Amino acid sequence: MKFRKKPVVIEATQWFKEGDHPHVKLRKGSTANNFSAYIPTLEGPMEVTTGDWIITGVKGEHYPCKPDIFEMTYERVEG
Repeated sequence: MKFRKKPVVIEATQWFKEGDHPHVKLRKGSTANNFSAYIPTLEGPMEVTTGDWIITGVKGEHYPCKPDIFEMTYERVEG
């Protein structure tokens, strides 16, 4: 069976540094030049790397998406 993704408008923020998204947390011991970040998700903490998009899901949850996957899956909408 094949399925098509329902057309849903999402909120997303591209993450590059601490402060770009309020739900992304730096791991203990991270510095400005050497950091590791994560975001709490419904499935547990997920790694976030520079350039990842942080998507807000339909239930208000947040999760990371790699830039290449984001570009293939989503397009910008006005408004």
